[in-house]
Amino acid sequence: MRILAFSDLHHARARAADLVAASADADLVIGAGDYCNMRHDLGGAMALLDGIAVPLVLVPGNAESVDELRAAAPRATVLHGDAHEVGGLRLFGMGYGVPPTPFGQWSCDLDEDAAATMLAGCDGADLLICHAPPKGVVDVTSGGESVGSTAIRVAVERIQPKLMFCGHIHDCWGQEGQIGDTRVVNLGPTVNWFDLGA
Repeated sequence: MRILAFSDLHHARARAADLVAASADADLVIGAGDYCNMRHDLGGAMALLDGIAVPLVLVPGNAESVDELRAAAPRATVLHGDAHEVGGLRLFGMGYGVPPTPFGQWSCDLDEDAAATMLAGCDGADLLICHAPPKGVVDVTSGGESVGSTAIRVAVERIQPKLMFCGHIHDCWGQEGQIGDTRVVNLGPTVNWFDLGA
């Protein structure tokens, strides 16, 4: 299966146009959160992706709630603590900032305990999609601080999915790392291609 994946679109029209054009060659498109800015005009952000005709799987970022995303993207499969199967691949998704961000009331966040509870059902996933990165991998800010999630890292170590997608930490866009056998990719708002078989 040919997968096109991205994160942190943040209303970027040119980036969205690139994704829509590339999606013609994809079997599946995955978004790892933050389509709008600070809960503002999510509908407009989703409209930028209207031209994607193949299956679209999204997790919410910290810039949109799961309910807002499901309402704004009714054609997409929105995952937040649940699984979905496409072409024999089991996908599991969880959105939001983990651990909680310092951004205030607009930010949709989970603490580590809530995230661990939500990730309890991810066993058997071939692909784990989270907005936040795992602790210690593609999670370092420009100030040198590692701000990823311990709960996500523990889940990756436990289930060893083939791939893990994330975003959230802009300073790590385009970077990747490894946890055991799992390739971890901080996607960013660019065209990223992956081939993954069941």
